[in-house]
Amino acid sequence: MPDGLQGAAAEGTSARLLSRLADAGVDQSVSISARKPDWMRARFKITDDYRRLKRTLRDLDLVTVCEEAGCPNIFECWSDGTATFMINGERCTRACGFCLVDTRHPQALDPGEPERVAEAVLRMDLAHAVVTAVARDDLGDGGAAAFAATIRAVRARRPGTAVEVLIPDCKGDPDALGVIFDARPDVLNHNMETVARLQRAVRPSASYARSLAVLARAKEVGLVTKSSLIVGLGETDDEVVEVLADLAAVGCDIVTVGQYLRPTTHHLPVVRWWTPDELSRVAAIGEAMGIGHVEASPLTRSSYHARQSASAVRDTPVAVGRPG
Repeated sequence: MPDGLQGAAAEGTSARLLSRLADAGVDQSVSISARKPDWMRARFKITDDYRRLKRTLRDLDLVTVCEEAGCPNIFECWSDGTATFMINGERCTRACGFCLVDTRHPQALDPGEPERVAEAVLRMDLAHAVVTAVARDDLGDGGAAAFAATIRAVRARRPGTAVEVLIPDCKGDPDALGVIFDARPDVLNHNMETVARLQRAVRPSASYARSLAVLARAKEVGLVTKSSLIVGLGETDDEVVEVLADLAAVGCDIVTVGQYLRPTTHHLPVVRWWTPDELSRVAAIGEAMGIGHVEASPLTRSSYHARQSASAVRDTPVAVGRPG
């Protein structure tokens, strides 16, 4: 193992994760105890809107990726009345090296979950709802039917709400993906997560080519498409530009790019802190390639400013609040 990764090993990152990084050519890391740059400090402010949203989610026994993944923007987004609902349970069948979500054996699906998500959207008066899920490789359709049911439930309860879905790859199964596509979400999001060289190290059960194919298929059927990239895992500037070029080539409309934050000592280490100026240049490069909107900043996550990003690529802006 390279000397530059020995510190991460001592902190608790598994030899398996670190060997994959080393195999991908990564030979250094930042200690989890090292002081983070000032620009990585999220604003902490608990407001009445935050408390109201939290009560609604608990009352309806719903899970958000905001909580499960330890998102640094939770206070800002919840105070703005925005949350990303996580369906199909809390346990993921994949074990990506960056993710905090539970990976124990998954439980049975809850058939009442789509209606409870719709009820939450109604109570929260959302103009733009984001729905994601854990990967469910144990299910024949990868959880696709639940996405479709949730889209239909939200539209039945609050027809004015735009529905964005952040989906797993469903193992690339065209029939499963077709179930989601046929439900016509307003935005179809599937994340690339990292550059091609680091795929096996970062998300060994996924595939760079498969993820691009998911986005290409969604675009072919006329959906607004979106993807996300985490930086700071050992990629180069040129590799980030290559991902943007690949996304532009399949017609991706929206891309989000944000700095990786190590959730625990057992996860992949941070290799580099990208500066706000560097990420601003990434956004400019992506939009110059023809991507409709690139949201890039240190604290950007896949669903950050989701409503605003969707508005940026639509002919008419997404309205705030309930339509009159």
